[in-house]
Amino acid sequence: MITVTEQAALKISEMMKEEGNENAFVRLGVKGGGCSGLSYGLGFDIEKQEDDTVVEQNGVKIIIDKESLPIIKGVVIDYKESMLGGGFTIDNPNAIASCGCGSSFRTATNAGTPEEC
Repeated sequence: MITVTEQAALKISEMMKEEGNENAFVRLGVKGGGCSGLSYGLGFDIEKQEDDTVVEQNGVKIIIDKESLPIIKGVVIDYKESMLGGGFTIDNPNAIASCGCGSSFRTATNAGTPEEC
């Protein structure tokens, strides 16, 4: 369903430890907006909602709300380092287009008119 690479899991665990939230979940979701129509939400959450799905990968518990689940099915979350720093990447096989700034995407089911970046 969702893959969290080993590198991403290590970075997430490190960040949780730094914040003192080692038992928190990582919430992954999708919301409307951005120049391609949808954007990702990724952050820590200490509460699981009744209709959330929990996926555990490499020791990290990801919670996904019911509405986001079909849009992010098959997503791969990775963490990449470069000379300019590091960051998480989300590779979504359901995305048919993404904007130039890389912060939003579109799927076949929400292929409406995109907004300006």
